[in-house]
Amino acid sequence: MTDRAALVAGARRVVVKIGSSSLTTAAGGIDPTRVRQLVDVLASVRARGSEVVLVSSGAIAAGPAPARPDEASRVAGHPAGGRVGRPGACWRTATGEEFARHDTVTGQVLLTVDDVIRRAHYRNAYQTFAKLLELGVLPIVNENDTVATSEIRFGDNDRLAALVAHPVHADLLVLLSDVDGLYDGPPSRAGSRLVTEVRSEADLTSVSIGSPGAAGVGTGGMVTKVDAARIATGAGIPVVLTSADRASDALSGAEVGTVFLPTGKRRPTRLLWLAHATEPKGSLVLDPGAVAAVTERRASLLAAGITGVVGSFVAGDPVDLVDPSGAGVARGIVNFDADELPGLLGRSSKDLKRELGSAYEREVVHRDDLIVL
Repeated sequence: MTDRAALVAGARRVVVKIGSSSLTTAAGGIDPTRVRQLVDVLASVRARGSEVVLVSSGAIAAGPAPARPDEASRVAGHPAGGRVGRPGACWRTATGEEFARHDTVTGQVLLTVDDVIRRAHYRNAYQTFAKLLELGVLPIVNENDTVATSEIRFGDNDRLAALVAHPVHADLLVLLSDVDGLYDGPPSRAGSRLVTEVRSEADLTSVSIGSPGAAGVGTGGMVTKVDAARIATGAGIPVVLTSADRASDALSGAEVGTVFLPTGKRRPTRLLWLAHATEPKGSLVLDPGAVAAVTERRASLLAAGITGVVGSFVAGDPVDLVDPSGAGVARGIVNFDADELPGLLGRSSKDLKRELGSAYEREVVHRDDLIVL
């Protein structure tokens, strides 16, 4: 078994996500007692020297209010300055005084998918988080629903938290909800057992997760939490999943809930997006040789290895790469429009350059913009 205490104690930067149902009353309003308990736990984590980023649905109800004058002056002229303060409206009412008891300034950060997948936006998001944390500010993160569309959104705050953990350079992601961990069946069903540790996909084969939205009033459910754990652990970040009322225990390293251990190393955020936050616009059918080149040798995809094109897409769109049977093997950013490709299929790069020019010598999908599924 993993030494949970050492895992948590060694996390110098922690992302904590808490669901809507864990902060509200049965009637749907903010529950002051629950908010106070959460703030006290986060304050204790900061007191021991760790930095905290909070992802919470409650923040969406509010825009940033002015920071304390001394804090505002310290970030004047910095891009992060516009995001520092105590969130307003009902969220400010519920959290402002609670964080103030611990002399903690918060800054709301509203993100879109672009903020974690486009290089310039990602850099700005990273610099904002870095500056806020450097100043001792506790960032409160939510998706910017005012500009997000159904085509370009995170989809739920579990996924948002997992993707945020990467640019934040988190050492640990803690997902808090109204369920005390991952069970091998519905928690309410007699005989269902808590899964205390997940090391790989093999540990999930006997687990019946359920459907999105089954865990409470938020947009997520156990499905989204397990998906978020996959995203984070695939990027080298361990995850602890438990209930909000066990937050203190979880963030103290106690053996509560479920821990998901890293399954991979940190990878470029663009590839995390490709694997977990995109809807493909079409697909490219590969011959067996191209499948092997892409999946085994991690090579770029060339026109010579493509036998078919499905869907309507333009250069820069995400597409699935599928084997002759139609099974997805990879996803990548395509460098040609769909209507350009039929005339290129099965032809070598040298032939294409000679007949059509150097612009057609390039890869259909470059290996740096491709992830094996």
